[in-house]
Amino acid sequence: MASKTTTIQNKTGIHARPASVFVQTASKFKSKVEIAAKGKKVDAKSILMIMSMGLVKGTEITISADGPDADDAVNTLVKLVDDKFGEE
Repeated sequence: MASKTTTIQNKTGIHARPASVFVQTASKFKSKVEIAAKGKKVDAKSILMIMSMGLVKGTEITISADGPDADDAVNTLVKLVDDKFGEE
């Protein structure tokens, strides 16, 4: 089990395009991946679940993974968020 906390940096938060990129990236890993924010925890491989969280700029999220490639999954996804999904 691995987890890290980061903050959404891009101006528009996680809307459809970054959510899609996040889900595609998370889906490459065998581990179960989840995002926790605002008291909710959702499956990071589900675009509908991520979109339902309403993640805006400044929202602190915790990305966690459990499985054979958990560390790699968490580090890759945190970097994606920290790099603002390549938007800015």
